Formats: sequence, structure tokens, C-alpha cells
Amino acid sequence: MKARMLVTHVALPVLAIAAAGAQARAADFDWMKFKGKTVTFLANNNPVSQALLTYKADFEKLTGMTLKVDGYQEQQMRQRLVTVMNASSDEVDVFMTLPSREGEQFAAAGWYGDLTAMAKNDVATEYDPAGLSQALLKAATFGGKLTSMPMNIEGPIFYYRTDIFKKCGIEAPKTIKDVEAAAEKIKTCDSAVTPFVSRGLKPAIAYTFSNVLHNVGGSYIAAGKSNLCSAKGKEALDTYSRLLRDFGPPGVVNYSFQQISALYRSGRAAMAFESSNELRTVMEGGARLKDTGLLPFPAGEAGQVPTTIGWGMAVSSHSRQPDAAWYFVQWATSPEVQKKMALQGIAPPRPSVAKDPEYRKWIDEEPVRKEWQAALDVLATKGSSEVGYPMVANPESREFIGQAVQDLILKQKPIDQACADADKALDALIAQK
Repeated sequence: MKARMLVTHVALPVLAIAAAGAQARAADFDWMKFKGKTVTFLANNNPVSQALLTYKADFEKLTGMTLKVDGYQEQQMRQRLVTVMNASSDEVDVFMTLPSREGEQFAAAGWYGDLTAMAKNDVATEYDPAGLSQALLKAATFGGKLTSMPMNIEGPIFYYRTDIFKKCGIEAPKTIKDVEAAAEKIKTCDSAVTPFVSRGLKPAIAYTFSNVLHNVGGSYIAAGKSNLCSAKGKEALDTYSRLLRDFGPPGVVNYSFQQISALYRSGRAAMAFESSNELRTVMEGGARLKDTGLLPFPAGEAGQVPTTIGWGMAVSSHSRQPDAAWYFVQWATSPEVQKKMALQGIAPPRPSVAKDPEYRKWIDEEPVRKEWQAALDVLATKGSSEVGYPMVANPESREFIGQAVQDLILKQKPIDQACADADKALDALIAQK
């Protein structure tokens, strides 16, 4: 199965908004319509929500509503959501979601409110739903129902220390093999730093591993079966696990974005493969502002096929006030708020924001920001949203991918056994459909 491509500049008529009708209704739009109400937002405490919630007071002033934030780290957020939804509770009105991960699953469970009519009929003049990435809107549409509005566009990118590369006589890597060669050289040249770091935490691995798999020309499924034991599948597993085992930090099997960003920001890693969202966190304090280079992950035999996804804002199907919840979603994904978030390093899912003069000025202020935007342009035009197996059980599939990688990092299994055990478990998931 080919990687699901995400190309943000393609217009998709199925999601076209009835502009004339929406403009007519927008004239009657009243941001104070739900004054006095309280909207509860279940947030993943990542850079996207952190940037958004900087402007929490603005939302409350504009609408007269109170925003109650229920924030957790990602895995805990998901556990909380499952508890609330399985209880059919109205405790949560709006929640963050990754359509590429749990979209099929949550849609099948009936957890998403349908935003289709709201996005057409109940919008402020300035909202411009048609200006959002049509590809991300399509990725959030299941069974004809629009389930979330995009907050950002993101994917893992390659951060590297230009000063260390210069000291060690290394050129910026152009291929995956160059990355490994650079790590080997840095290990000898500067033993005080970790040569390479990326995700080693089991449920988080698929986000970065998928990029390696697609770059070498691999796929998750072939002829209806899990494909990790194919030659390309084994090449990707071996390459990714070897980079972390031989050149990563101690305890890398516990590393996700928080640990990776902290390690790189503190100057203790020479190369980091992590989310484009982490620019804001990595550059905090300014120590890395002048010595960091950014690239899409270097090419394999299939070129560059970066992982490209986006967080979305969804209204709970159990909310007792979906209309008020929609006002919060609309505010959070509006051009004005997304521009403010972009100036904090959250890549906008609106092409108009990416072209905004103030945003372009911010980009041009620092070379690292120009490289970040250039990498995002590659993500937008060449990206694949296939992160794990494209099925309802996608979240479970990521656990088995992560287990195979961890088995290899820890030398608990030879590669043939690691991929075979994963394929067996994944074939059982595929069979469930």
C-alpha cells in the first residue's frame, strides 16, 4: 500500500464551503452569543496548545465565556479522553485530536461531533474556513463528516549543530547513510555530546520511524499483509534502531519529544530528529538560535517522503453545548489566532498566514527560521500522513511498530524475529478491520 500523500495545495471540491451563503450568515454572527457559559477543553500539553493558550484571556474577553483547560501530557490526555468518552460524559466539550492516528477509531466509536454544518453556516466573517488546508480538512473527514478543524501542520525534521559539524569537518547530511556516518565521526570527535537522538518511547516511535520507512521505499502493508519483514521494512527497522542503539543517549527507549528537546536545547546532542513544533521549545533561551541547522530528514532510495500531519480541534459528541464549543474551535483556528501562534513557531495550516508580511518578517529575522520554513514547505508538498497502519486500530498498530524497534535497540531479538513477531500481531489487527 502506498503511503497516504498529504499535499496541501490541492483543492478538494468535496470540502468546498458555500461562500456566498456563509458570508450572508456571517453578517449576523455574534461572538457574545454564549456569554456566561463555560467551555471545557481537554488539551495535550504540547507546543501547539501552549502557544494557543497564551491567548486564553483574549478568547474569554471576545466571547464572555470562561475557558476551563484540562491539560495533560499526551498519553495521559488520551487516557483521560477514553475514560470520559466511554462514560458518555459531558465533562469535555472540545478536545485535541490527531486524525492521522485515531481519526478512524474515534469516528467509528462516535466520539466526534459533526462540524460540517457549523463550518458552513455558523462562521464569523473573518474566519474563512475555505482558507484552511483542504488536505488536512479531508484527512479529518470520515464517512462524509468533518470531525475537527486543523490547528497546525507539522512533521519531524532534522535538527543539527552547525558548530559541531564544522569542528568535526562534517557536511550537512544529504542521505540517511550520511546521518550514520556523521554520528560515527561525532562519537570520536566530540565524546561530550550524544551524536543522535530521536523517539525511542514505544507508542511515540511511529511518528519518526515512518519517515525512515518511507524514505527507504518501504510500506506498512503489501497485498493486505503487514510488510515489516520485507527487505525495505527490515532495512528501516535496522537503520532506525541502530542509530538510537549505537549513537543515542542512555535510556533512549523512554524518550519522546520532551526529553529530546531538552537534550538538544541544553547542548548535549549533535543531531535530533523531532517534530517541527519543537522549534519553539528548542530555541527557548536562545542558546541554539545561532548554531542550529534544520532539514527535512535526509533522503533514502525513495527520496524524501516526510511524515506530515496536523493536530485538530474536535467537539465531543457528548457535549451539551456543541454550539458554544464550536465558537471556541472557530476562534482557536481563526486566521488571527493562527498568525499569533505562527509567530511562536507553530506552522500555520493556512497558506494565507504563511504569506503574511508580519510572519515573513519573523521568518527572515533568523536563518534557522528560514530553514524551518523551507523544511515545512517540503513537508507540505511531499509529505505522507501514513503514520502507523491505515486502519481503525492505528493506535494499537503503533505499539507493535514501537515494540519491534525497542527489541532491536535493546538487543532482545534478532531482526528476523522482531519483524516476524510484529507482522504476526499486526496481521491479526489488519484481519479485524
